[in-house]
Amino acid sequence: MAGAGSRPRYLTPERSAPGDRLRSVPGLLGPAFVAAIAYVDPGNVASNISAGAQYRYLLVWVVVLANVMAGLVQYLSAKLGVVTGSSLPEVVRDRSGRGSRLAYWAQAELTAMATDLAEIVGGAIALQLLFGLPLVVGGVITGVVSLALLSVQNRGGQRPFERVIVGLLAVIAIGFVAGVVFAPPDPARAAAGLLPRFDGAHSVLLAAAMIGATVMPHAIYLHSGLTRDRHGRTEPGAPRVRLLRATRIDVTVAMCIAGAVNLSMLLMAAAALGGRGDIDSLQAAHAGVQDALGDWAALLLAVGLLASGLASTSVGAYAGAMIMEGLLGRTIPLLIRRMVTLIPALAILAAGVDPTRALIISQVVLSFGIPFALIPLVRFSADRTLMGADVNRLATTAAAASIAVVITALNLLLIYLTVTGH
Repeated sequence: MAGAGSRPRYLTPERSAPGDRLRSVPGLLGPAFVAAIAYVDPGNVASNISAGAQYRYLLVWVVVLANVMAGLVQYLSAKLGVVTGSSLPEVVRDRSGRGSRLAYWAQAELTAMATDLAEIVGGAIALQLLFGLPLVVGGVITGVVSLALLSVQNRGGQRPFERVIVGLLAVIAIGFVAGVVFAPPDPARAAAGLLPRFDGAHSVLLAAAMIGATVMPHAIYLHSGLTRDRHGRTEPGAPRVRLLRATRIDVTVAMCIAGAVNLSMLLMAAAALGGRGDIDSLQAAHAGVQDALGDWAALLLAVGLLASGLASTSVGAYAGAMIMEGLLGRTIPLLIRRMVTLIPALAILAAGVDPTRALIISQVVLSFGIPFALIPLVRFSADRTLMGADVNRLATTAAAASIAVVITALNLLLIYLTVTGH
């Protein structure tokens, strides 16, 4: 196990000349698209389709709110990386005692395992739907392919990895947005779904899962490291202003794509599967789509789910490595890093746990991990001694703090409803 000084290549900033890096805005785009994979992972598929099938358009507002919140959060994370030249885990390490760092890392690892559970299970389900493979075999294949994708990043640097991930993001978008073409939603009922409300404890559970699947802890940690690895630390002045402007564009475009995909999942389920009481798993959703919309729609759903599982588990493992390196100043070989979070997911598949239920619960676990990532991000990005002239404006800090409060309150409500059985 190497020390902090031997950072692996996949965590090393690219060393292009400043003029080359900052010459054009399009050349600066990319990190947000890698982070955006976290917002269209199999956990999103499970929670959004479940929400649409069970409650039709009731939780449209949750999808919209979650993506708006995620956009602000991801920009703050990216800005922290640009301004400080450090990832969020590195900043936490530098400002915490040893005991605090270890405890913080332990909870971050638990959320990383929950992340990988959703992604491995999703890939395994997709392979079962497409080729009839057993779930455990599909989980192993998903893990192996994700390791190959990580090797692209490890050997070729961040830009080739970004291109691969953007390609998979395009496949995901086509696979799920096509659903609303096959099953157009009711515009009036979809608009009515923008009014915030719930319908019992289970709708709160799904809402927490949807938020946990969108504002994901590992994505909050990851984005600061992605901008650090791509751009390094940029000195104050015109280059930083240009880079931050490009970062805002990067985040906006990536989040619009992720938001459209998430909304399409729910709207398709509401239009094609709404009112069906038997849609309680991704396999049942696939069968329902096949019955209602035909073989092509079902095929696109399965292909989108597979691309989602492969891309998101690679990005999740990358984030896990970044968290460990940042908080503990230690790195481990790529294969071992991959196995740390892969083995629990495979064990759950082998144990026969309902995979869709495991997906949804994993997103709730992620939702509980959000404050641990979000609160330090708000605090550090509002720290003038750390951020200098690029410190958050008061309104930005207030909005980010409100997001942390809303998510924490939703989690507390979920605990209450679960304990009391309401």
